[in-house]
Formats: sequence, C-alpha cells, structure tokens
Amino acid sequence: MAYVVERKPLSLSERLYIPQVLAGMRTTIRHFFQPKVTLEYPEQRPAIPPGYRGVPTLVKDPNGREKCVSCQLCEFVCPPKAIRITPGEIPPDAANAHVEKGPKAFDIDMLRCIYCGMCQEVCPEEAIWLQNQYSMSGYTREEMVNNKERLYELGGTLPDQHFKWDKKKSAEERGNVHH
Repeated sequence: MAYVVERKPLSLSERLYIPQVLAGMRTTIRHFFQPKVTLEYPEQRPAIPPGYRGVPTLVKDPNGREKCVSCQLCEFVCPPKAIRITPGEIPPDAANAHVEKGPKAFDIDMLRCIYCGMCQEVCPEEAIWLQNQYSMSGYTREEMVNNKERLYELGGTLPDQHFKWDKKKSAEERGNVHH
C-alpha cells in the first residue's frame, strides 16, 4: 500500500524564482567589491600554518651522518603501508661502526602516504621529519616513490644538540688525566 504525500502549492514568487535570483545577485555583487583571494601560483604561495604535516623526509645529524638506525618502527606504524625499509649492516671500518645498523634501502610511496605524521611521532632517533613542502608531483608512479637518496635530499640536515653517535671520549682525550 503506497503512502501519498500531498505537497502544498507554490506561491507566485516561488514559481517565478525571483527571491532566489535576487539572493544570488546579492552574493555576486558583495563578492565583486571584496578584495581578491586568488593567488597567482606558483609565483605567489600560500602561508603555511604552524603544525602543518607535509612530506616525510629523512634528515641527517649536524655532522652529516644518517640518524636512522633502521628500527622499522615507522614502517610498522604507517597506516597505508607507504614506508618500506631494508635494514643493512654498517661496515666495521666505518666511522660510525659503533652504531648497530642503518637502512640499506628506505622508500616512501608518496601516492600511498596520507600525511598523518605518525612516522615522525614514533621515530626514536628523530630521523624522519615532516617538511613544509606540499607540492609533490610526478609523471609516473615510479617518480612518486622517494628512495633513500631523494629523502635525504629533501630533508637535509636537522640542527639539533643530540650527538649520540659520537663516541664517548676517554679521560685522556678530554684532558682530565691526573698522574
């Protein structure tokens, strides 16, 4: 059994749509005299608000060394699984051989990344950092996968006071030798 809904008849002004047309014209005229809000991109760029979560990148310490120890926490916490890390060993003759391991390969698929910032939050070494860059583009899918070299190029060096990869100096090196 169908339920019939009766509609009330439209008034003369509603049938002519005059109030709706006048309301639209009022909005158009109001915007006509306001200042322009359009930016001439890329010459003009919008101001990035504080707390903006942009492109994840890898950063180096002030001495130019990799901060990433390949713990893979960022890979495990990434909701869309955009991060792929291949752990690697550090050669015994390297200057930072006292560090356990480093990434052999580190890839972030920017087509999968949702810019949530969880990778930066979970990183114990502050090696992954979100930059204020918002215009990532490419012509192919392969161009949108940032490898380790590209991530370091985008990230650069993070000026911080953590020198945890420096070897502890012995008492002789510090000059505190008491004979």
